[in-house]
Amino acid sequence: MAYQSLRLEYLQIPPVSRAYTTACVLTTAAVQLELITPFQLYFNPELIFKHFQIWRLITNFLFFGPVGFNFLFNMIFLYRYCRMLEEGSFRGRTADFVFMFLFGGFLMTLFGLFVSLVFLGQAFTIMLVYVWSRRNPYVRMNFFGLLNFQAPFLPWVLMGFSLLLGNSIIVDLLGIAVGHIYFFLEDVFPNQPGGIRILKTPSILRTIFDTPDDDPNYNPLPEERPGGFAWGEGQRLGG
Repeated sequence: MAYQSLRLEYLQIPPVSRAYTTACVLTTAAVQLELITPFQLYFNPELIFKHFQIWRLITNFLFFGPVGFNFLFNMIFLYRYCRMLEEGSFRGRTADFVFMFLFGGFLMTLFGLFVSLVFLGQAFTIMLVYVWSRRNPYVRMNFFGLLNFQAPFLPWVLMGFSLLLGNSIIVDLLGIAVGHIYFFLEDVFPNQPGGIRILKTPSILRTIFDTPDDDPNYNPLPEERPGGFAWGEGQRLGG
């Protein structure tokens, strides 16, 4: 019964969030079991373009370090905000969500050529958090029960938390920058006088990922839940 419940709960996760989170967990498990090493995963332009180790373009987004607090923290935020985006503003728009992944990953890889970053998964998570926060500006957040603020401040609070832990904030700034570029091109610029939609999801992605009907068994992750952890938990104003 426990296995069946866990399996059903797992299958309720929308497909993109499920695939990405699972890939991150399996990659970390493989490193933990010493089946592979981080040296086979990290972003290295020379190895990618001169030695054709193309997989590094993907694997550098899948490893968040060894199992520990930092890994758990990143996985919680990745799962939560990736899922809320897919079940919220990207509901029924799987192809658009995949395109956001590809666009964000491309920009981060491009920036990665000029800065010394070897793993970009945390920056990608911050990008997801940023886009969600800008699309939900009136949600009130609580961070560790210490800070109360509105959603658009969440990426900056996370950056401050990284700074307190002694981590580099370059990764956070990269995620915020890429998230802002996507949000501006997708949500802001097209709605300006004379604005046009620059980001257009390729038709091949729509053919592959979009389905005509919603899943009748779809079970969204609530944005507001009582109790539990409060690492970025939100409540809507006036709710």
